[in-house]
Amino acid sequence: MVQVRRVVLNSRPGKNGEAVPENFRVEDFNLSTELEPGQVYVRTLYLSVDPYMRCRMNEDTGTDYLLPWQLSECVDGGGVGVVESSRHDSFSKGDTVTSFNWRWQTYDVLDGSKLQKLDPQLVNGHLSYFLGAVGMPGLTALLGIREDGHVTPGSNLTMVVSGAAGACGSFAGQIGRLEGCSRVVGICGSDQKCQVLVSELGFSGAVNYRCGDLTAALKKHCPRGVDVYFDNVGGSISDAVIAQMNQGGHVILCGQISQYNKDVPYPPPVPPETQEVLETVANGIENMGVAFHSMMTGGNIGKQIVKISD
Repeated sequence: MVQVRRVVLNSRPGKNGEAVPENFRVEDFNLSTELEPGQVYVRTLYLSVDPYMRCRMNEDTGTDYLLPWQLSECVDGGGVGVVESSRHDSFSKGDTVTSFNWRWQTYDVLDGSKLQKLDPQLVNGHLSYFLGAVGMPGLTALLGIREDGHVTPGSNLTMVVSGAAGACGSFAGQIGRLEGCSRVVGICGSDQKCQVLVSELGFSGAVNYRCGDLTAALKKHCPRGVDVYFDNVGGSISDAVIAQMNQGGHVILCGQISQYNKDVPYPPPVPPETQEVLETVANGIENMGVAFHSMMTGGNIGKQIVKISD
């Protein structure tokens, strides 16, 4: 037996309510490490918090591909860990593994068929990148732009990215430049984030939507209009961008974070050089709720990660 700390769903946000740290509860319990055939005992290294999880806090997620978290049960999401012991033929002690349904706890016994083995050399030992740059957010940005952006190098396309300082947004802007957009403009919620986008990630320009006239700022930064819009936020910001899109432009609907606290259908109705990978890292499983709340309210720059152990 080993003592384990876990995070359970303590309460659901109210209707049209913001998720808060108090919606989560940290518990300690004893976990048996005796394994059945096919099982793997793992130590958690990193856990991911992502905007889509807000939907899982509701009794009805609004989608057919996401199940809701249950009250007083351990919540789950993307995670990376190391194998402590194994009775599965594909895994050995010391292997680095990941799962999209990793429970928020410090240790766990998992079904080996649900795990994927990782090669730490792919990320130069930065294992948290498997939850960001080369994980779900990075792949979402890459596939979204390549499949739906219709970017043609040399055609002077302008791309706008909302939520540009978040996980998907920070990758999308860099990928847009690499794919051939001549101008990439990010929208985010602080002057600090704007500076990071331009000075560190190579965006052509950035707009703080909290300051001044967003429509006027977009016209200034996108004088030829908008050809590709990578949408992470929805709502009034997207309305302002779409109003300035050129004929034949393309919208990549990645997320609608401004709408996730609202009781509306999903998706709601709508009226470049690669440089650093950005992360905001919190420490300790007891801070999962704080990290989730910070991510949902724009406290992160890049991918929000929680480090569980060394």
